[in-house]
Amino acid sequence: MRARDVGDSQRAVRRVSSARIGSVTTVSGGAVIACLAASIGINGCRVGPDYVRPRAELPESWRDAKSPVASSADENARWWREFEDPVLASLVEKALVQNLSLRQTGLRVIEARALRGIAAGEFFPQTQTAFGNASSNRKSKNSPQGLLDRSYDEYSVGLQAAWELDFWGRFRRGIESADASLDATVADYDTALVLLAADTASNYVRIRSIQEQLKFTRANVKSQQDTVELTRIRFNAGAVSELDVSTAQATLSNTQALIPELEDSLRQTKLGLCVLLGRVPSELENELGDERPVPTAPVEIALGIPGDLLRRRPDVRRAERMAAALSAQIGIAAADFYPSISITGSTGFHTSTFESPGSSPGARNILDANSFEGFVGLGISWPILNYSRVQNGVRAADARFQEAAVAYQDAVLQAAADVEAGLSSFLRSREQATFLAESVTAAQRSADLSLIQYRAGAADFLRVNQAQVDLVDRENRLVIAHASIALGAIATYRALGGGWQTREGTEFVPQETIYEMRARTDWGDILSPEYERGADLLFPRTHSSGQRDAAPEPSPRARDQEWKEQHDHPK
Repeated sequence: MRARDVGDSQRAVRRVSSARIGSVTTVSGGAVIACLAASIGINGCRVGPDYVRPRAELPESWRDAKSPVASSADENARWWREFEDPVLASLVEKALVQNLSLRQTGLRVIEARALRGIAAGEFFPQTQTAFGNASSNRKSKNSPQGLLDRSYDEYSVGLQAAWELDFWGRFRRGIESADASLDATVADYDTALVLLAADTASNYVRIRSIQEQLKFTRANVKSQQDTVELTRIRFNAGAVSELDVSTAQATLSNTQALIPELEDSLRQTKLGLCVLLGRVPSELENELGDERPVPTAPVEIALGIPGDLLRRRPDVRRAERMAAALSAQIGIAAADFYPSISITGSTGFHTSTFESPGSSPGARNILDANSFEGFVGLGISWPILNYSRVQNGVRAADARFQEAAVAYQDAVLQAAADVEAGLSSFLRSREQATFLAESVTAAQRSADLSLIQYRAGAADFLRVNQAQVDLVDRENRLVIAHASIALGAIATYRALGGGWQTREGTEFVPQETIYEMRARTDWGDILSPEYERGADLLFPRTHSSGQRDAAPEPSPRARDQEWKEQHDHPK
């Protein structure tokens, strides 16, 4: 053993008499006795740190918000209805029901529920076995046993069990970790809901934007075709040179080239929307119906305070729950510092029959009182020479927790940045669209006037051509700006975590899938919306990120105060 390993082992042995229970408590001789007495209870001693949510930095207000609007977490639950476009609302709500990737994420929640049940079962006797045996034996005559009866039959039947008592909270920490992991999978599902709603709405906005660009482009093609015809007439009359015809044709061909590009982009976007809806393209055309303008974004978006992101954003909740799961893993690793105490036992009946006269009748009297046998024992296992490995296992677990804590802090910062970015895009695009609308009006007037002057011979064709090129560009930019307003609003709603609340009161998988799974396997109450309330009477769920059993929603003032208490600490 290396000197460093010896030092680690000595320090670990000293921890037996001064062990940290929870986060700050030390164990003395009397406390050990009390801890042992409570070891098989639900709230006995637990080594390792008790989880505390990591601190995360958040701004006090949004930079682009003149006056933050206090809102509940449910106010933006169905934000897509704020666009007042029935087709958009219908598509989003159908995607939330039909999307296949979302169903996969929901099934991971069901899997996590089952794994949580396995963790809870570890608290009880870990080995419970019924056994039976029947054998026919013949010993060698040259063996010591060969001097007696060499042939005999042997029969046994009984039960045996082994129970490692949870003195140090290893298994209860495992339940804590499984609880937090289950909450993380629920948050994953909620994140998928938020992204699905936003992606569906964004694709719809892009479809309407491309359709509008196609409409303007085709109108410009028609106008430019008229211009080409005009230049040819004037060229044939000797009024202009062939340069005007060539320039007009080049501009027309360039504008016509935009149409296939836009049509391909439209097709690709529709295919992406089909995947989100779980539909084939032919069905989507019926859903979209006739061409409609780009949806108009709401004038204002209820932002709430930055502290709301800690409960609104599912990805933030997931990061926090993963930190909680890894915090419990420290306690599981630290339990190896202490002796493992187990109760083992077996009971049953055993008999043998020999060839010699007068021997017992064998299997027929296996249940006689004389055939009964049993064993019960107390075992202690303490790896006192392995503390270097145990210590480093605890260190590794602590490092993983710290990594998760930093990841949570990073997720909070990223969430705040997402809101600021979405809000900036929303507001700046709205300003841009105002100027572009004026620019398009002026460009249209410029194109009309230049063409009138060209017919009259008061202007050359270069001015006409430039005016028409500018008109095509500015009309497309205006459509893109209108779409950017809607996309900026969608990005803001997504950053605020709006949309996951729509699953309240429903299961994570469709009812037909539940029927299919129940037909194969006994799922008990795992496939039930009431799972959170009645999953385990002895070990009730320690956290519900799905808000089913959450406390009543606090008032905006109470939320503000809570946020200040959590974040107003010395730098």
